[in-house]
Amino acid sequence: MIAVTLDEWKRKLESPTREVIILHNPKLMVHYQPVATSDDWGPSPAEQGRPRTVKRGVENISVDIPCGEPLQIDHLVFVVHGIGPACDIRFRSIIQCVNDFRAVSLSMLQAHFKKAQEQQQIGRVEFLPVNWHSPLHSTGVDVDLERITLPSINRLRHFINDTILDVFFYNSATYCQTIVDTVASEMNRLYLLFLQRNPDFKGGVSIAGHSLGSLILFDLLTNQKDSSEDEDGKREGSQMGAYERGDTGGVKEILKKLELSEYYSVFEKERVDSQALAVCTEEELKDMGIPLGPRMKILHYVSSKAGSQQDAQRQAPLPAGNEAKREDAPKAALGSAPQPGSGSSARGGAKRQNLDVGLGQVSANYPQLVYKPSIFFAFGSPIGMFLTVRGVKRIDPDYSLPTCKGFFNIFHPYDPVAYRIEPMIAPDLEFEPMLLPHHKGRKRMHLELREGLTRMGMDLKNNLLGSLKIAWQSFTRAPLPAVEAAASADAENEAEASLEKQTVHSDATPEEPAAGGKEETPPVNVGMLNGGHRIDYVLQEKPIESFNEYLFALQGHLCYWESEDTVLLILKEIYHTQGITLDQPLQ
Repeated sequence: MIAVTLDEWKRKLESPTREVIILHNPKLMVHYQPVATSDDWGPSPAEQGRPRTVKRGVENISVDIPCGEPLQIDHLVFVVHGIGPACDIRFRSIIQCVNDFRAVSLSMLQAHFKKAQEQQQIGRVEFLPVNWHSPLHSTGVDVDLERITLPSINRLRHFINDTILDVFFYNSATYCQTIVDTVASEMNRLYLLFLQRNPDFKGGVSIAGHSLGSLILFDLLTNQKDSSEDEDGKREGSQMGAYERGDTGGVKEILKKLELSEYYSVFEKERVDSQALAVCTEEELKDMGIPLGPRMKILHYVSSKAGSQQDAQRQAPLPAGNEAKREDAPKAALGSAPQPGSGSSARGGAKRQNLDVGLGQVSANYPQLVYKPSIFFAFGSPIGMFLTVRGVKRIDPDYSLPTCKGFFNIFHPYDPVAYRIEPMIAPDLEFEPMLLPHHKGRKRMHLELREGLTRMGMDLKNNLLGSLKIAWQSFTRAPLPAVEAAASADAENEAEASLEKQTVHSDATPEEPAAGGKEETPPVNVGMLNGGHRIDYVLQEKPIESFNEYLFALQGHLCYWESEDTVLLILKEIYHTQGITLDQPLQ
């Protein structure tokens, strides 16, 4: 303090531990630490070792300091993990993996949206992790499992209890409710907290799920209520819609009815409205400082109102043409197989289609989100497999998620957990998924080489078959001199013409056959699940991964967090909704 306040430098300070600090100037300070050595008489301080230099300022530092993240946030993406506490091959948590995902997105923005950044049209996309594994395993279920787990192969059994059993937990009615409540309430909490800290945010919200997390989000989205489908023409955006239709249309009225008006200032301070109150948990009310008694009153009131709203919906008269809907609902809840034609029938509107897609879901009260997601991204998703196991044989082409109009199913070709969605919409057609372009703007070299060798093999096969056909025809024809001469001349002309065509075809540029192939391929109708656009997108495997599919199967399921191609597709689709495109379109 003396050196700073009095501007007196070049001082030498010694501490009782024989450490020496020399203050040269405000930008250079040297710290010497003693090195202890031992001899027959015990430890003794030796001469000082190499000093540590503390520099102030950046004038003499040669390393470039990277710029921070842009302050402007254009879009918000919630990311939900899959089974287990670890999300990648390095056993990192969802928070660390999403940090890498965010870093890759910043590099892709600088590489492919440079013009928009220079013109200050865009800022960045914020990715926030959503963790449901820790709340699930903090319910005491691990203690119950520990009592019944055998002592042998302890590490393997612990790994199974901590990861694989999450799939069975989700198929249990009790723990499925815990999982969906945790995911929905955490996303709602993070969204409201984000708006509180970023009041100027005007962007959209999307959601992404990896592995089992994508199935959880898909089930949540299929059970959301769209305001445009309300038969009474009133808003049903959340469970608090019943309050808004009655005489208790706000938090203040609700608290007044419960004789808890003295706590209204707490809710007003936290900006909790009726929608947020509908998804509040007991722990969140406790964090707000609400005592136990009022907490129980509020939670009981919310649950009773939500239950009465569902009873009113079940007892409401059905419109004409929907008489069979109430009979189909129990079958859907029990997970029975669909009747013939039920998947493709559009009769009954979007709600009937929702029952078809939601067939076989675990009986749970799926919470409502306080926002409408723009796009849903699924990484390495088993949604198609679970729908098939539940008895869904076909998804109606006219079906779309009630509150989300975009859906992208992204997977690695060697991912053992990933399944396709498009064949369930168009089961009579056989077509490949869309190949995601490489972020550098071309196919990987080994894929181009493989396609070139395949095309060369087909050309050689056609040439050989054509030559054999001509030779066989020349041997089997009648031995008349005039006819034989004419036939041989015709055969030679045909052979020359075919060779010329093949030569011209082989000399053409690679872009020409690709363009011709795209023109010949008819457009595939994949329904409205993604607004009429393709749903399944496959990544390009790395050259080393193509040597053995089985060795890189696990890596294929955990590769999405650092995949530039995956991140670039997300950024492309998000900014496409804002009318912003890539600097150069990828081929």
